[in-house]
Amino acid sequence: MRAALVSLLSCAALLAVSISLATEQKNWKDRPDVYAELAKAPEKARNRVNPLETDPDAVVAGGLLFADHCAECHGQNAEGGKKAPSLRAPAVQNATPGSIFWLLTNGVVRKGMPVWSRLPEPQRWQLVRYLKSLGLIQPESAVKETANKP
Repeated sequence: MRAALVSLLSCAALLAVSISLATEQKNWKDRPDVYAELAKAPEKARNRVNPLETDPDAVVAGGLLFADHCAECHGQNAEGGKKAPSLRAPAVQNATPGSIFWLLTNGVVRKGMPVWSRLPEPQRWQLVRYLKSLGLIQPESAVKETANKP
């Protein structure tokens, strides 16, 4: 009887934590701290230049890597989802390639971002190149205005 009660209480606690995390993660836009990790990149890392910056194939390769490793959490168009924030937000799109590379390499495990240091360095740079190629998400009003122009 006591073991059943302990199990029941443990399940209830896990359920409460899961619901809390799910609710918290759905509101990425309301959390300014989400992108704070990018600012933590050391200066040496921030100043790194993407060696594949002018390689047009890097965007395509990065897109394939994104689909395999990132889209499940960040969404097919990198606009964010229930598990992870948008990568088309100004904080990411205005970050240096070196900062993004540093974040991919080191992750933010406590916030659910895996460490990708096992992914070969050229592939991490391809991901950076792909992410930077996406640009900012346009607000709906801008999309409507563009569609209505002759």
